[in-house]
Amino acid sequence: MSLPVFALAAAAVVFAGVSKGGFGSGAAFAAAAILALAMPPGEALGIMLPLLMLIDLATLRPYWGRWDWRAGRLLILGAIPGVALGVALWRVADDDAIRLLIGVIALGFVAWRVAQARGLIRPADRRLAPGWGLAAGLTAGFTSFVSHAGGPPAAVYLLSGRPDKTTFQATTVLIFWIINIAKAVPYAVLGLFTAETFAANLALAPFALLGAWAGVKAHFLVPERAFFLLTYALLTATGAKLVWDALV
Repeated sequence: MSLPVFALAAAAVVFAGVSKGGFGSGAAFAAAAILALAMPPGEALGIMLPLLMLIDLATLRPYWGRWDWRAGRLLILGAIPGVALGVALWRVADDDAIRLLIGVIALGFVAWRVAQARGLIRPADRRLAPGWGLAAGLTAGFTSFVSHAGGPPAAVYLLSGRPDKTTFQATTVLIFWIINIAKAVPYAVLGLFTAETFAANLALAPFALLGAWAGVKAHFLVPERAFFLLTYALLTATGAKLVWDALV
């Protein structure tokens, strides 16, 4: 990994740590999208998963027991077959197809949040039915496997229960800790973990822990608005570039 790529990766990993540690994990997949600009998407995903798992471990303790287990259980149960769908797609998709999918998910995330901000999409008035939780989990498992982007579908279901921000954060930490463990074996079987990704993990681990620590602190101190404005800008730019690269 060249020095410029390493610097890009370090910044992306810190950003992922801040997102997962303090802002519900939804924006953490920006890190994989950013890395996919500089390397094959499979390598980017293989580098990010162990780092995301490290961030999960670092952020479990501050939120331990503060999650909504009823909602989290439904999302986890739905996510397991979603991961299996991701494996099936990966076996038949080439790098450009994965770039296109990551780019579309990135742009879709931004469009969803903008629509929410403008009142075009309104949260449910009450907790969605359990079937919606399973469906959201299925989508979260699939998008998490192919792009580490499971946060948005999980958030749609969790937010329908009107949790406070700490319950929401704790539940996403629990959900994606388990989902990421479920993804690790298929990633290994598909060859996404290599000696090169392992070396990158060792070098980037301190940045993951730094981001996780900063995210937990920011959760209690920093308004979400500024963080997500930066997220939208990053995802719009990287998503558009990935779609362009895949099609052209």
